[in-house]
Amino acid sequence: MSKPITPARATSVGSGPALRRAGLALLALGFSILTGCGSLSNLPPAPAAATAADYSYVIGAGDSLSIIVWRNPEISLSVPVRPDGKISAPLVDELVVQGKTSTAVARDIEKQLARFVRDPVVTVIVTSFVGPFSEQIRVVGEAAKPQFLPFRQKMTMLDVMIAVGGLTDFADGNGATIVRTSEGNKQYSVRLKDLVRRGDVSANVEMRPGDILIIPQSFF
Repeated sequence: MSKPITPARATSVGSGPALRRAGLALLALGFSILTGCGSLSNLPPAPAAATAADYSYVIGAGDSLSIIVWRNPEISLSVPVRPDGKISAPLVDELVVQGKTSTAVARDIEKQLARFVRDPVVTVIVTSFVGPFSEQIRVVGEAAKPQFLPFRQKMTMLDVMIAVGGLTDFADGNGATIVRTSEGNKQYSVRLKDLVRRGDVSANVEMRPGDILIIPQSFF
């Protein structure tokens, strides 16, 4: 007859890392169900290279901006982008910057400063990058460190996996999917196990802004 499980051992089975892994796996499974995911074998493979035009970074809440006003150092400064997507600066009313390029923000600031400064010339430099939520890369499920990442031009799936620390021991890497929000939540299959653990670079693909990488748990 098998030895009964003591109360202390039974408690440890449902707590700690195992419980967190189970929760992340359920999150990934729930997302797949909500997005109408069919069997993984029916999903097309993700294209190796992105076909979209060159990417221009747009500012998001949490970014930091350096505002340089030529010949006016007293009103040049660094400011954070608030959670509401706005900035505040001397001689500048609250200005919405989220979703705009740094060049567009510089022109907006020049228009406001023109009331006080003759022919202002403004340069805006993004010094800390977060990006808008709609363009962040999200990794959920059986990654070592599930998180969101700012999108970068020419960013690949290998770059993403390095940032999140690779796969857990419980990951079904070759059963992972990318939900491409820029294509109306179209789903693609990806081979993370082949890429990360077997070094098969043919499994590497280019990411797009807003991609969601879902890594399910293996039950075998």
